[in-house]
Amino acid sequence: MTKWRRETILDVYNLILGTFLFASPWLFASAHGVMGQDSWVSGVLIISLSATALIAFAEWEEWGLLILGLWLAVSPWVLGFQNPTAMKINVGLGLAVAYLAALELWFIHYFQSPPLGSR
Repeated sequence: MTKWRRETILDVYNLILGTFLFASPWLFASAHGVMGQDSWVSGVLIISLSATALIAFAEWEEWGLLILGLWLAVSPWVLGFQNPTAMKINVGLGLAVAYLAALELWFIHYFQSPPLGSR
């Protein structure tokens, strides 16, 4: 059985955010064009990295999530989104994913705690 780290919950949160991002084009009527494609691709990548971090943690996964989160935050301007709702969703979710990834990286480097259940 895999030993759970205290920071594992942050990967679960990122998994949930990635799932919401993947579904957001259908929920907010922005499924056509570059807005939908960006949300789907970024959502799948966030889901994949978060699930991989849950199964077998490696620090590079958190760096990947941080970069994806920052990409989501700037992608509305880079790709020229026309839908203000899609813009707000991408910026908000991107900042949340980047924050959670940065927080986990900070925990890894500054709080070397033993895995849960190892006491």
